[in-house]
Amino acid sequence: MRSSQRIRRAAVATVAAAAIGAGGVAVGAAAGSGETIRPAAATAPSGQANRSGYADVVRQVLPSVVLIRTADGLGSGVVLDDAGHIVTNAHVAGTATTFQVQLADDPQPRQGQLVGSYPAGDLAVIRVDDRSGLKPATFGNSGQARAGDVVLAVGNPLGLSRSVTEGIVSATGRAVTEPATPGSPGTVLPDAIQTSAPINPGNSGGALVNTAGQVIGIPTLAAGSQNGAQAQGIGFAIPANLARDIAGQLIESGHVSNTHRAAIGAQVSTVTGAGGTAAGVAVVAVTGGGPADRAGLRAGDVITAVGGTATPDTTALAEVLAAKQPGQPVSLSISRGGQQLTVHLTLGELPGG
Repeated sequence: MRSSQRIRRAAVATVAAAAIGAGGVAVGAAAGSGETIRPAAATAPSGQANRSGYADVVRQVLPSVVLIRTADGLGSGVVLDDAGHIVTNAHVAGTATTFQVQLADDPQPRQGQLVGSYPAGDLAVIRVDDRSGLKPATFGNSGQARAGDVVLAVGNPLGLSRSVTEGIVSATGRAVTEPATPGSPGTVLPDAIQTSAPINPGNSGGALVNTAGQVIGIPTLAAGSQNGAQAQGIGFAIPANLARDIAGQLIESGHVSNTHRAAIGAQVSTVTGAGGTAAGVAVVAVTGGGPADRAGLRAGDVITAVGGTATPDTTALAEVLAAKQPGQPVSLSISRGGQQLTVHLTLGELPGG
């Protein structure tokens, strides 16, 4: 994948959707509010500086944002700590295990290695061998981000290093779907921060910062318009609280065990009715001992609604789950052998990887 493709696009009206393979997939989405996410370090209140102070913010943040190159393209990353760990997007890392990493003030690339990747959350951590001159970023509490806050997107769009764009937080708590690309599966990003700061190819994995110089998000994808072009002024970032939590798990063990994503514990696929229209979500298989199994769901059941919200397809089911949390009780309307039933289920947590 070329650098011009190193940013994903989401349909403007798209909400969380589960990618469906040949045999169906386990459906889950992250808890909506982030209340179960461990708070990030350095959670000082987000100050709002005037425009004359932006240059100081940029000088503070630029040394913490790096350029990442693979054989397939380029992206950005944010320095996490003095040990050489850098957080980026899983779609930036792709299938690579080694990387060329360039600091903002050093033209000489450094060697980096993959620590771990979590494609379901589009996050990855790499580590550089040469840690000299690394400046860890200051992370803020993304849970305090509000619509209207001024933000700056810092990264390497189109390979133009040390680039900065300005905008505001347009909304929080968005559920968006990243489309699948060759070598990179599509995934659901719940609780994303929407921003008007222009996000372009190469910004992926960089920093969305407030005017106190704190990273509150990892820019990940831009919205796509109805004709397939990149929509202007609509971009999305993974909240910093979640990014730090997942990155910490990858650093500790190389995988993610606590996903913060609600799940029903079943493989599902969309049922197609007369005329080719979606008519519900079929249960392909249930996980033994999981929420669906405990609630009595069976293969062949068709889920038509969750908590009174219709689920005509897997996208709609994932949309509903995006607003739920593990451990939360829900009611499912199902069709079984021509009968309409209501099943009460306590949501579980989507397994990590």
